[in-house]
Amino acid sequence: MPGTGLWRTKSVEQSILDTDEPDTKLRKNLGTWDLIVFGVSVVIGAGIFTLAARTAGDVSGPSVSLAFVLSAIACGLAALCYAEFASTVPVAGSAYTYSYATFGEFIAWIIGWDLILEFAVAAAAVSKGWSVYLEEVFKLVGLSVPTVLPLGPLQFDWGALLLVVVLSTLLAVGTKLSARVSLVITIIKVAVVLLVIVVGLAYINADNYTPFIPPAEQATEDSPAIEQSLLSLILGGQTSTYGMFGLLAGASLVFFAFIGFDIVATTAEETKNPQKNAPRGILGSLVIVTVLYVAVALVVTGMVPYTDLATAEDGTRSTLATAFAIHGVTWAAAIISFGALAGLTTVVMVLLLGQTRVLFAMSRDGLMPKSLAKTSKTGTPARATVLVGIVVVLAAAFFPADKLEEMVNVGTLFAFILVSLGVIVLRRTRPDLPRGFRAPLVPFVPILAILACMWLMLNLTALTWVRFVVWMIAGVVIYFLYGRSHSRLGREGDVANGGSVTS
Repeated sequence: MPGTGLWRTKSVEQSILDTDEPDTKLRKNLGTWDLIVFGVSVVIGAGIFTLAARTAGDVSGPSVSLAFVLSAIACGLAALCYAEFASTVPVAGSAYTYSYATFGEFIAWIIGWDLILEFAVAAAAVSKGWSVYLEEVFKLVGLSVPTVLPLGPLQFDWGALLLVVVLSTLLAVGTKLSARVSLVITIIKVAVVLLVIVVGLAYINADNYTPFIPPAEQATEDSPAIEQSLLSLILGGQTSTYGMFGLLAGASLVFFAFIGFDIVATTAEETKNPQKNAPRGILGSLVIVTVLYVAVALVVTGMVPYTDLATAEDGTRSTLATAFAIHGVTWAAAIISFGALAGLTTVVMVLLLGQTRVLFAMSRDGLMPKSLAKTSKTGTPARATVLVGIVVVLAAAFFPADKLEEMVNVGTLFAFILVSLGVIVLRRTRPDLPRGFRAPLVPFVPILAILACMWLMLNLTALTWVRFVVWMIAGVVIYFLYGRSHSRLGREGDVANGGSVTS
């Protein structure tokens, strides 16, 4: 066993060997198109239907399209590293499993804890967005049915609860069935996105693109320093609203729209030919969504002045439908609402899938309760799926969703950095491993990925960093109270070393 204590590593061979254990064996029935569908279905959602317009109005102006490009570059660099790992270590758990093989158990736990934050919080946040669109759809058909009801001091979001319960049940039944449902819904929402682009082209006014990067706003008493980007704070900028700091902050915000392609890596263990299919699924889904995102951002900021997309004084936020409503194209706004409802459905489903697979991998290693790694007759980790569903239901049904996007972003970027660094480490420590896909120009590309992700992290607010640090500290405490003593690798080491494992 390489290393001891905090830094003991789990070999790639052992990780792959564990996938054949009867009680924790996942069914391999996914192909390239299944993976691309999962990737596209989770990525095309909140980013197109809600985030693009809001970021243009509040942060970046027309340059939001450039912000999408900058985020896509950072994601693309990280995607090359994910593709290499997914083809080399085709095991559930994504960045958690990769870190266990390269950096050791403690860092693996940290990144697993980080992924729990990413997927669970994102699933809760997006399900609440789905609930908002459900209420809008009810209005379109003439019904006034609120999806959020007062329940004592709390607000009960029954729409979000309903969605998570249904999707958790679907995932517990089988991953292949989930892929088929995802395919149907993904076709619908991609068709809606293409319709938006085609119809919106007729309303574009080139004058709306000027100024492409609006002049920075002056700081006010209502914009505390801790709410501006960390980079702006370090370099002495007054705000990160518009201007160059606004463009950079916008890139960090719309990064939330790309979250999901890494979930493809969590399904590598359930893929028929992961050496070829996993890289194709990761890179293919990222290319498709980048083209669609940039096109939509250009259309929406060309249709109306960016100031018309800013959040209203009463707190009402703009969406993709806002630009069409301003032009009186109400039928398009209605279709967008239906498309958003469909789009956000698959986003939540695949986020739940990713969360479950990370928890499953950690449980199989003993860092979480072992019983959660047991698979059902359908070849899915049903117990882990139920637990994740319960946690996300509680978060989505009873807690507000403010600021959740940024919390998800910082967690994801941290995972990307470790995966990119891991490619460099594993190339040096295990050059003999068969790699179905090799990231080009190593270590140059992984280093660029690390720098790009660090740069995006610096453009998140200082308050987000404070919350992230608190979450990480909680994870460290749990590891030392439970994970370290229950680690399967650690227990095997105790036996091999006569009961003594040093840190």
